[in-house]
Amino acid sequence: MKFVDEASLSVIAGNGGSGCVSFRREKYVPRGGPDGGDGGNGGSVFLVGRAGLSTLADFRVTRKFKAGTGEGGAGRNRSGKSGDDLTVAVPCGTRVYERDTGELIGDITGDQQQLLVAAGGHGGKGNARFKSSTNRAPRRSTPGTPGERRPLHLELNVLADTGLLGMPNAGKSTLIRAVSAARPKVADYPFTTLYPNLGVVAVEAYRSFVMADVPGLIGGAADGAGLGSRFLKHLDRTRLLLHLVDIAPAPGTSDPVDDAKAILAELERFSPELAQRERWWVLNKIDLLSEAEVAAAEQRLTEALAWSGPLYRISGLTGEGTTRLTGDLMNRIEELDAAATSDDQNT
Repeated sequence: MKFVDEASLSVIAGNGGSGCVSFRREKYVPRGGPDGGDGGNGGSVFLVGRAGLSTLADFRVTRKFKAGTGEGGAGRNRSGKSGDDLTVAVPCGTRVYERDTGELIGDITGDQQQLLVAAGGHGGKGNARFKSSTNRAPRRSTPGTPGERRPLHLELNVLADTGLLGMPNAGKSTLIRAVSAARPKVADYPFTTLYPNLGVVAVEAYRSFVMADVPGLIGGAADGAGLGSRFLKHLDRTRLLLHLVDIAPAPGTSDPVDDAKAILAELERFSPELAQRERWWVLNKIDLLSEAEVAAAEQRLTEALAWSGPLYRISGLTGEGTTRLTGDLMNRIEELDAAATSDDQNT
């Protein structure tokens, strides 16, 4: 199934039932009085996170969701039945926006997390509610209030610990195939990855993390060039970025330094905050060059970009260098987890 990361839908909460005007009419009860019951409340619409879902594909077919309507009140002080709530399952990582205003309603990140998106109407009051010492036979009731109607826009951002960043054919899909059980398409032409892929990287027993492979970027991606910025947002939720650079491009096709600068420029244009996120450089395809050529390419890249942070040499095809890379990634992710836990305990 292809990855569907955006969807539009409409949610309609149930209307509240109307209150009832009724008077007690029983034999041998000369003074019955009002006994109209209240209407039932309308059902609400909730979005709920579901760990087993990975796309928004289901919303391509069904786009309207409506909760149950409350029933009207009845005599003998009988209240109407409330309408059933409606829960709509969405993948974890879904952001929910008001479609007309663009307002962020909520962010569903956990399994079984619920988000109220349309509140049901309240049931009306029956005439029994209005009796008093001065008004013993009220003929007044109130109608139920309408439920909320909202047009929604959903955006799914994959949840991953590490995101792969790079030009088309930099070797991102090859790397995720080498270190996980994910099997994205690999070919010798650009844009073989058309939708994000997730892979679980198992370093050892009970130690693993999630890696996201997103489609390659080109200059102008922030403005929609190539596959555009549609998938850049998937990197928002990653805690650490791996910037893959092809240091052995075909002659006359591209330059590793120019490619790296282009990616950094697009990242800055799309989100300055994302551009400041922790990022490791990964020089890929070292199996195609000699040791001296790899060292020269590394020196040229670090000098051109004034880089002094983590840098790794790997071959996604042969697996060389990937064990050290994934081990260091696991250690760093555990450090980030420990820091986040400490911050939560101190607040």
